[in-house]
Amino acid sequence: MFFHNKKLQYTVHVDAPNPAFAKMCLEQFGGPNGELAAAMRYFTQAWAESDLPRRDMLLDIATEELSHLEMISQIIGGLLKGTKTAMIDELEGGYLGDFLEGKGGDYEKAAWDSGTVLLAGGGGARLTDSMGAPWTAAYIDTIGHPLADLRSDIAAEARAKALYDRLLKLCPDAGAKDALTFLMTREVAHQKMFESALAAIPNNFPSSNYPPDERFTHAYFNESTDGQASDKGYDMVSAQGLWEFQKSEAKAGGNEPDLPDPKPSVASSMIQQRIDEALRQTSRVSQGEIDGSKPAVGVKAK
Repeated sequence: MFFHNKKLQYTVHVDAPNPAFAKMCLEQFGGPNGELAAAMRYFTQAWAESDLPRRDMLLDIATEELSHLEMISQIIGGLLKGTKTAMIDELEGGYLGDFLEGKGGDYEKAAWDSGTVLLAGGGGARLTDSMGAPWTAAYIDTIGHPLADLRSDIAAEARAKALYDRLLKLCPDAGAKDALTFLMTREVAHQKMFESALAAIPNNFPSSNYPPDERFTHAYFNESTDGQASDKGYDMVSAQGLWEFQKSEAKAGGNEPDLPDPKPSVASSMIQQRIDEALRQTSRVSQGEIDGSKPAVGVKAK
């Protein structure tokens, strides 16, 4: 059950219209790392979760992500409409109407650059990324294993924070920047919650129900060589003190693959053939064209 509170989770105020930046913000609305994708990822995990504490946390965070989606929508709407007091029923005669009539001034080119955000969206956010690609459930990578899903959740929040960082760097609007800062900060809070949930699971590494082959769990295959020894990667993972890795030479340790018997009709012959006979069998040109005694088709003899 869901209830809608008419108040936003955090105040959104946009100072001036900026369609180009509104288009960028769509990445956090309907993009692969946006708020809708986050909400759907955590809802699907929560609804399948039998551990009550994790289920409770996931539902709380998923619901908050919908609040963030609402905030992003308000930011985009403000950037397209110009002021938060613009009336929806007066939109055609206001900023959007001026744009359609060629009175957009400095914002006209930026508005055209925003593509479907303004024209098809009618001054509101659409469920697409910044390039107009529609939102898809393919963004959701829930696999149904808590250890794998929680690590994916941590990575998802890290990606979302990186996008907010980039938006903040490009944001020219002080009001929008304040709201984006709040949203970016909540990504950090969610990362910490998922880290805590992962830490609450004893023996949480590796993410597998089957024990790995101990011959290879701490082998470091030095594959990054160009004729000279290069141990930088090995030195880095060993220096952390988490595990003791053993350096191993890069080599093929298996046998050649077993192949099915070839079809007789296309099996390679080991019997030596004369080159002209081989060419005759694989070419549509005549023997004369092959040996040069006759001009090729379409080429006139001199």
